[in-house]
Amino acid sequence: MAGPSSFGRYTHAIVRSVPDSLAAQPAGDGVEPVDLAKAHRQYGVYTGILRQKLGLQVIELAADEGLPRSVLVEDAAVIQADTALVTRPWEPARRGEVTRMKVLEELKMRVVEVTDDGATLDGSDVLFTGREFFVGISQWTNHRGAEAVADAFRDFAVSTVPVAGSSHLKSFCSMAGPDTIAIGSSEAAKKAMRTMEQLTDHHYDTLTVPDDPAGNCVYVRLGPKGSALLHRSPEEFPSSLPLFQKLADLTLIPAACSEVAKLGGALSSCSLLINKKLDR
Repeated sequence: MAGPSSFGRYTHAIVRSVPDSLAAQPAGDGVEPVDLAKAHRQYGVYTGILRQKLGLQVIELAADEGLPRSVLVEDAAVIQADTALVTRPWEPARRGEVTRMKVLEELKMRVVEVTDDGATLDGSDVLFTGREFFVGISQWTNHRGAEAVADAFRDFAVSTVPVAGSSHLKSFCSMAGPDTIAIGSSEAAKKAMRTMEQLTDHHYDTLTVPDDPAGNCVYVRLGPKGSALLHRSPEEFPSSLPLFQKLADLTLIPAACSEVAKLGGALSSCSLLINKKLDR
């Protein structure tokens, strides 16, 4: 049986502003282009939630027009306690996002780099449960990338989970509490959940939501104030809201991210959360 949960209380969040070049990025088949004005509004609401409702110190990196997808900042690093593993994106065009994460060193974190040229790793494929890591083996992340996670975080078990299609692991699942996994209802999501259950020694409760994208939420401990769950807005996924409302002792905070979602992003994609007291 796994030991106590290592879910710390987050203190800081790293975000990156929306570049105008985001609007020129090709969306998925049949998906409307990114509405840049709407993307800016959603980003503003999101960062406002991090600051005002979650009480985090937000470190806002400037928009980088040469890296249009860099707003999906979660892909650039995997962070637990004082260790930050900078990743190695599958897309060569995105690797500049990693080299420009100098803020991690400025925050005096232990920064680990993926040194295997054959490895690919996106942070959106890495689910930390507070007890262990699950790494999605996907179009974006391979087994050698998962090995980099295991090398960087030796105090935790690291298991791999096959992910079909063009999704990341966290496209349809995330933590909705210290021992609760939110999971979508697609066959891909169900298969991934069965795999995680087979690989773990710990029992997790599951919250199954009808919409895969709603399975990506952000759980945050608020200390004496309790805990909060940042989830997709009911305007986007009304059928999933009643499921979240069944979670006890959580402050529910809705947020929309429809524009970055057109490029494969999710709520958790828009920030890197840090659970260590830092001097800055």
